[in-house]
Amino acid sequence: MSGINKEQVLAVRHWTDTLFSFTTTRDPGFRFSSGQFTMMGLEVDGRPLLRAYSMASANHEETLEFFSIKVADGPLTSKLQRITQGDIVLVGRKATGTLIADNLMPGKRLLLLSTGTGLAPFASVIKDPEVYERYEKIILVHGCRQVAELAYGEELVESLRRHQWLGEILDEKLEYYPTVTREPFRNRGRITDLVASNAMFAALGQPPLDIETDRVMLCGSPSMLQELRAMLQGRGFVEGNHGEPGHFVIEKAFVER
Repeated sequence: MSGINKEQVLAVRHWTDTLFSFTTTRDPGFRFSSGQFTMMGLEVDGRPLLRAYSMASANHEETLEFFSIKVADGPLTSKLQRITQGDIVLVGRKATGTLIADNLMPGKRLLLLSTGTGLAPFASVIKDPEVYERYEKIILVHGCRQVAELAYGEELVESLRRHQWLGEILDEKLEYYPTVTREPFRNRGRITDLVASNAMFAALGQPPLDIETDRVMLCGSPSMLQELRAMLQGRGFVEGNHGEPGHFVIEKAFVER
């Protein structure tokens, strides 16, 4: 298992019957940029069973954090959801991914649009002081089906607002907009509709989407990515990558099982 570190599970938290998060030790040699992912998983029958997972921890933290779905018959998550403190997980030594600020043209406002566990890379991004130096305003949007599924993100933002030195920056620069589609909640609807109709911007007291000032990162379900990409391209936004920065970037690696 070359190219893989063995890390010890430090804590596990189950948020709903379909979502959990956990922290692990971090090899001092493992480097990543906030927003990137690596291959992570378990040793099963003597062989590594790995999937792409974004780090939900910041690149400067001494531990790693992951946010995962649970699928009863999923090859990996059916086993991963049973881990407890002291267990060993496998973490790839190489991080990659498109959700990094260098893949975007300079702008004034950064939109982080996510559904489900697609929030994970943005949990890392909003802990990174460098991101706040690049943008005047950051809007974190998290869409779920049910209110309970928002808990991880809500607690994350609350804890960062209480942070000793990040809290003041967040109060000035971060807007958080959780939304659900299948239950009553203060914000309701699909992210694509909320952006296209300007309902989200109006609720936050923010100006509508503007190609001159806005840069966008997307991570979530395949259907959400497809819809938002089409909407952004329809407005002239260009997708960025490692070779050429653009107006928006998408993370295609997404754990569904």
